[in-house]
Amino acid sequence: MMLRTLTALLAGAAFLAVPQIASADELLDEAKDYFKPIPSMVPAVKDNAVTSDKIELGKMLFFDPRLSSSALISCNTCHNLGMGGDDNLETSIGHGWQKGPRNAPTVLNAVFNIAQFWDGRAEDLKAQAKGPVQAGVEMASTPARVEETLKSMPAYVEAFEKAFPGEDAPVSFDNMARAIEAFEATLITPYSRFDQYLEGNEKVLSDEEKAGLKLFMDTGCVSCHAGTNIGGEGYYSFGVIEQPGADILPENDKGRFAVTKTADEEYVFRAGPLRNIELTAPYFHSGKVWNLEQAVAIMSTSQLGEDLNDDQIKKITAFLKTLTGEQPKVEYPILPVENANTPKPEAMVAQ
Repeated sequence: MMLRTLTALLAGAAFLAVPQIASADELLDEAKDYFKPIPSMVPAVKDNAVTSDKIELGKMLFFDPRLSSSALISCNTCHNLGMGGDDNLETSIGHGWQKGPRNAPTVLNAVFNIAQFWDGRAEDLKAQAKGPVQAGVEMASTPARVEETLKSMPAYVEAFEKAFPGEDAPVSFDNMARAIEAFEATLITPYSRFDQYLEGNEKVLSDEEKAGLKLFMDTGCVSCHAGTNIGGEGYYSFGVIEQPGADILPENDKGRFAVTKTADEEYVFRAGPLRNIELTAPYFHSGKVWNLEQAVAIMSTSQLGEDLNDDQIKKITAFLKTLTGEQPKVEYPILPVENANTPKPEAMVAQ
């Protein structure tokens, strides 16, 4: 924790010391040291072969609200693929119209994150897929109910047998999660203008956007936001220099402390990935900030101790908008037909 803090402090202090980049070539070379373009091919995931049958099954499950006990809430409800992979709400609304505790992260490019959820409590997308299904504030179901629902529909049984050939019991809660992970691994957004820039097209960014990239690197934003997903690869204290107010950083949400029970992990969160950031307002785990320029200003003050002026903020924001990639085109699946054996929906509110 102390090392992370020192790194961020030094990065912020380096703002005044870093020499001006002499040429466009040097700017691109420096950017390549920090960032990687999103690959055009679907990435592999650990211990889960991403096959076409598994992807198709995962797509059905991602869109199927019958995984929830109310038969109203699907993965796509909170991670809407038509709206940047989240729900554009401060915090999501779940079972019984309950309001969730945190802003829903985007599912787009989530395969590149070090772990899932703001506090990293799920090590991968398989583990993440199981959480909301069982959470009382979200889908409010159980593994047993999910399996009963899926086994009741012959079309699902056949799809699981194709996706998990040779298994004695292919229709399982674990395999539900593995199929959803395979589908989510396809939800990547390559070919952003910034990716094209990293691959050598220096004319694809405007002078303002390049100036924003330079500021992003020079001020130390890259201490937390680098790599393929421009973030999502480490955990950092929210408020290295100065903690924002409780309206942005709620006192009762201590981040990774709830996972590790380690005192120096209080108010530590996984760095938010910045890919497609212009599509995913509101911002931060609390979802309290709706304006991207305001979010940049808050982070520069809280994390780096830099009071950037309006022109600098606008330039960094312009750069961030170059991170919007080609959105995945997903054909809505036709879902298996339920029957008399399919569990009936449970009411969202008490009768």
